Amino acid sequence: MKRIIIINEGETEQGFCKDVLQPYFFSKDILIQHPTIKKSGGGIVAWDVLKKQIETHLKQDPSVFVTTLIDYYGLYDNHKFPNWKEAKAFVDINRKISFIEQSMQDSIDETLRHRYIPYIQLYEFEGLLFNNIEVFNSQIAPDKFSDYNELVNIMTENPNPELINDGKETAPSKRLMRLIKGYNKPVYGSILAQAIGLERIRSKSPRFNNWINILEAV
Repeated sequence: MKRIIIINEGETEQGFCKDVLQPYFFSKDILIQHPTIKKSGGGIVAWDVLKKQIETHLKQDPSVFVTTLIDYYGLYDNHKFPNWKEAKAFVDINRKISFIEQSMQDSIDETLRHRYIPYIQLYEFEGLLFNNIEVFNSQIAPDKFSDYNELVNIMTENPNPELINDGKETAPSKRLMRLIKGYNKPVYGSILAQAIGLERIRSKSPRFNNWINILEAV
């Protein structure tokens, strides 16, 4: 059985890997392991810290593949990701993130990098949850919605939920916190992701779908 380690930014992504990705990949004879970033115990860190964890995993097992599930939202200059300043020249967000991902891979030890699959979620993991209003209706009590119509409008206006932006008040997780009373990121993230299902998430989120395709092909 092949093995992939997905280094997660936090508990929400870790729960998604455990509850949604792990069963799917196990059916394809691929074992998924899903630690969070060790230095922070969850939360983005400087690239040199994350790079050390990536290379440590790769060195421990010459057959393992390592990937990352971190959000573009929350990455800043002080995290010093490779070629971060150069990436700002790209207007198209997809090209910008692809450039950063390639720079991340190129930064890994050349004897190991062929087993590292960099991935940054555009813009934030929670964007994947803005997939289907029926799922929210089935999983969340009506009195928990603070503005149900706005939730519907967000999904209508964003057929590709990955493009819901990274503003401090408009990032996907910030919207969910505002629109659902008592929203808990890890709990609701897992419940909604499982209810949506991987197939429907992939169908609306092309960057995420491409990442899954790459992992399937290791």
